[in-house]
Amino acid sequence: MAERWIIHSDINHCYAQIEEMKYPSTRLVPMAVGGHEESRHGIILAKNDLAKACGVKTGESLREAIKKCPDLLIIHPRYDDYIYYTNAVKDIYRRYSDRVESFGLDEAWIDITHSAQLFGDPVLLARKIQKQVEIELGLKVSMGVSYNKVFAKIGSDISKHQGFLVVTKDNYQDIIWPLPIEDLFYVGYRTAPKLRARGIGTIGDLAKKSSAYLHSFLGKFGDTLWCFANGYDGVDVSLINQTQDIKSIGNGITAVRDMESIEDLKMVFYVLVESVATRLKEQGLKGDVISIALRNSDLASFSRQMKIDIPTNTASEIMETVMFLVHKYYQEGVRYRSINVTVAHLGPDDGREQLSFFVSDEERQKEKHLDEVIDQIREKYGHDKIKRLVTMQDQELTGFDPLEDHIIHPVGYF
Repeated sequence: MAERWIIHSDINHCYAQIEEMKYPSTRLVPMAVGGHEESRHGIILAKNDLAKACGVKTGESLREAIKKCPDLLIIHPRYDDYIYYTNAVKDIYRRYSDRVESFGLDEAWIDITHSAQLFGDPVLLARKIQKQVEIELGLKVSMGVSYNKVFAKIGSDISKHQGFLVVTKDNYQDIIWPLPIEDLFYVGYRTAPKLRARGIGTIGDLAKKSSAYLHSFLGKFGDTLWCFANGYDGVDVSLINQTQDIKSIGNGITAVRDMESIEDLKMVFYVLVESVATRLKEQGLKGDVISIALRNSDLASFSRQMKIDIPTNTASEIMETVMFLVHKYYQEGVRYRSINVTVAHLGPDDGREQLSFFVSDEERQKEKHLDEVIDQIREKYGHDKIKRLVTMQDQELTGFDPLEDHIIHPVGYF
C-alpha cells in the first residue's frame, strides 16, 4: 500500500488577508475584520499582523480591541467576497487532486497520494500548489504535509505565515510530541484541564499513556485522542463531490446589550430558535438533542443539552426544551453576553410522526403549520414583517435577522 501524502492548507488570517489583497493600503495600518460596535453584533473575526502586534485577538469584542489599539481600522465582513476567494483557492487544489475536503472557509485537506504519480515528488508538489495560490490570487497559505490528516493539520497550525512543514513517521515524535496538549486536534478548554490534572501536559505525554487509561476518564473520546497522538489516523480525505451528512443545526448571537434576566434570554432565544427551526425544515430534517450555550460578560461560557422523546423541527417544541434548560441552570445576577442554540442527532423529516400519550398530535401539527406560515410571510415580505409577541417586549434586543447575521464555522472533523 502506497504511503499516504496529505496536505492541510490554511489561509492565515483569512478574512483580513483577503481584505489586504483587495485593498493593499490596509496592510499599512492595524486592521481587523469585525462586526458593528454600536450593535455589538460583533467580535474580531480576523486581524492583520499590525493589529496582532498591538495585542488584538480573534474572538474578543471590538471595544476590547479598540482599547488596545485606538487606531484600529475595523472592516465589516463581506462574506460574499470571502466565499468567492476561498472557493477560488480550493479550485486550484482541485486541479491536482480529486480528494479536497473543506474544513470551514479557510482550511482544507488535499490528498496527493496518487497525484504524485502524475506530478512527481509529493513534497515538491505541495510547494508548487502553495506557490500557485500566491501567484494567481495573491493569497498566502500555510501548509502541513503528513501521512495523516491530524498531523498535517498540526503542521499547518505551527507553521504560520506561508509556512511549510513535513511531518513523517520518522520525525513526528520530535515535532509533534513536545507540543502542548492543547495543540492536539479536538483537545479544547474542557478536555485540557482534565488531562493536565493527571500530569498530561504535552501530546507526547498523552501518546505514552495507555489507551485504556485515557478511556477510563474520557470514554471513547480518550481512545480517539490516543490514536491522534500516535499518528493512527486513517480517516480518508473526502472526494470532491462527496456530500457530508449534517450533524447539527444551530445559531447564536452576541446581543446588543447584556441579557440580565430570564425574560431577556427568552426573547433572544426565541428569535434564534425560529431560525434553527426554519433551517431544519429547509433541509428536511428534525432532531432530538437540543443544546444551549451561554457566555457571560466575563467571557466565561458553559453549555447544557437534553434529549427529547420525539424528534422535532418546530420552534415551540425546541423552545420548550431551551427554556427548561434555562430555568434549570440560570444563575441570578449573571449578565449574559452571547447565547447559542443547537439541534443535533438529526434524521429525515419524512412526514411520519411518532405518537405520544403526553403530546397532542393535533397540537403539534398546528404549531408546525404556524411555523410554515411565518416562514412564508418572511420569505416574501422580510424577516421583520411578522414577529411573535414575546420578542416585541424589547425590539432593540431582538431586532436582528438570525438567518442573515451569521458567522461561518468549520464543519466537524468526523
